[in-house]
Amino acid sequence: MEFAVCFVRHGQYAQPPGVPSAHLPHPLVEEGRAQSRAGLQTLQREAAARGWTLCPVLDASPLLRAWETATLFAEGLRTSGMGDARVETFDALTERSLGAAANLTVPEIEAVIERDPRFEPLPPGWKRTSDFRLPFVGAESLREAGARVAAHVRRRAEQLQPPPGQGLYVKVVVGHGGSIRHAAAALGMLEPTGVDRLSMHHGTPIVHVHRAHGWEHVYGAWKQRTQASEDPH
Repeated sequence: MEFAVCFVRHGQYAQPPGVPSAHLPHPLVEEGRAQSRAGLQTLQREAAARGWTLCPVLDASPLLRAWETATLFAEGLRTSGMGDARVETFDALTERSLGAAANLTVPEIEAVIERDPRFEPLPPGWKRTSDFRLPFVGAESLREAGARVAAHVRRRAEQLQPPPGQGLYVKVVVGHGGSIRHAAAALGMLEPTGVDRLSMHHGTPIVHVHRAHGWEHVYGAWKQRTQASEDPH
């Protein structure tokens, strides 16, 4: 069965300065809401041009910024005539967890590590290193978070029931840049060795089609990272 997954990174949100995204509970800012509305319009235009059918159930991370983004998508779909469009949230779609270091700034995290005699100093670029996991209870690496998201996508793909004769069926998944990129690598959409050099534009759809030979990228651009200091999410 051919189907497509449309990954969407949440819109910009009220992220405190110097705090890694992870499990922050803050909402979208107005620019993020505008990005979300624009992303839906882009997806709708592309779907109309290509004869795609959008699945009415949008999967979203329960973190507020992702839920708000997905809700704006669903509201726009309902306004456009898809009356059954709705959002379902899944913990599996959250961003990489920092465990006990959640909501601390980067300097605070590094100071905690320095004060704890059990730990070595954090390596340079630890935030964007795919396999690095902070030594705290509940922490994940980006690759572990990506595997979690990839497992969700596989599971939901098995449950899809595309309507006959309606064109390519597209499932929208709204989440977070770091875990989505690493999920795409785990699924075979991206090369694992290059995923740390990529990011995602806020609210912008990226569509991959699952065909008999594997995944094929058909729409949307992964963002090329330009600064080592950019937030990895």
